[in-house]
Amino acid sequence: GFYAGATVCAPSRAALLTGRHNGHATVRGNQPFPQQLGNETTIASMLQKAGYATGLIGKWGVGHPQPVGDPQRVGFSYSYGYLNMWHAHNFYPEFLYEDSQKVALRNKLLPKAQWENNSFVSDDPTYQPEGYGQAAEKIDYVPDLTEAKAIDFIDKHSKKPFFLFYTTTIPHANNEIKTNGMEVPDFGIYADKPWPAVEKGFAAAISRLDATVGRILEHLRKQGLDSNTLVIFTSDNGPHEEGGHKAQYFASSGPYRGTKRDLYEGGLRVPMIAWWPGKVAQGGMAEKPFAQYDYLATIADMVGLSIPAQTDGVSLLPTLTGSGTQQQHDYLYWEFYEAGGRQSVLQYPWKLVKLNTTTFANNGRYELYNLAEDPAEKSNRAATEPARVEALQKLMQQAHAPHPQMDIDKPRPGMGGKT
Repeated sequence: GFYAGATVCAPSRAALLTGRHNGHATVRGNQPFPQQLGNETTIASMLQKAGYATGLIGKWGVGHPQPVGDPQRVGFSYSYGYLNMWHAHNFYPEFLYEDSQKVALRNKLLPKAQWENNSFVSDDPTYQPEGYGQAAEKIDYVPDLTEAKAIDFIDKHSKKPFFLFYTTTIPHANNEIKTNGMEVPDFGIYADKPWPAVEKGFAAAISRLDATVGRILEHLRKQGLDSNTLVIFTSDNGPHEEGGHKAQYFASSGPYRGTKRDLYEGGLRVPMIAWWPGKVAQGGMAEKPFAQYDYLATIADMVGLSIPAQTDGVSLLPTLTGSGTQQQHDYLYWEFYEAGGRQSVLQYPWKLVKLNTTTFANNGRYELYNLAEDPAEKSNRAATEPARVEALQKLMQQAHAPHPQMDIDKPRPGMGGKT
């Protein structure tokens, strides 16, 4: 199985970029606390030093407050899209950023009083995210703009090594619209389906994402880049229930329990598809569990660089190429600072989930599951396996390094906020 770096976007992206799990990363939550990527090596900074052109196109959303130059600060030579994660809720915003310059779009926002959900919960009452909201005039659809920029980036850098971090917002919802937040230009082939409008929008968004991926892969083929380009497709968390969409409508969690914001399998297990014609075998599947914080080590290994010592990950290159011995994780680890605080550790097949902890000390409620026998996490074995619970508790404590802004003794106002 393959796992996201976290169960919500900012800490998941931080784990992906830095190779550090939630217990070590500087960015560990979505709420607007004073946290940003620090001096960690990122995939972008590592490759930039090795002579690669590095681009971030789509949603940045890593850390707050959000300096305009943040992607450039951590290794991206070019960036286009949203900087702030709340701004990225709106598929029809009034502006985006290209590098450090604001680029006006033709969309117009409704006055805040007319949004379906116009409240913003923050621990810092002076902090208001720039430009987020709901559009009254919908002309420029951001996923179309970012797809064009991605194609352009490939064209401009086709003669030299490049790294493109293409972070589409599809299928996120506009969380400022409670009932129909799946914003798409049209419902396409789903227009006549007997479904709620929000579910037609969700299906149409997924189809648009599929088409975008297809066009990017076809463009790589046309440019003759397919044989020496690794493309990885993944998601930063499990399926959401936002903007009126219900994950169970299309059974988006599959056989697994939970959705985004859960540390059960449904909140953490995500697709990971690697495409590299001639190098990655078609139809292969990894048997052991890996996570997005393995990407830093994998890419370093792939391009012949030393794997940064900071990483909690392992190189997946042996699994991808079918050559060499694959290093395995002793365990995988996640934490979540909303919904009362949660932690999870997986030492396959045993997974310990800890709920209702705000201090990350040895408190809260524990649940234990054997994923080999119970992948849907229906049978809590904590009461009958106390020694195993204790052993996994020690791993949790070992994995969590205190965070000065995040580790506190009481719930925060924004703990339940949907981001």
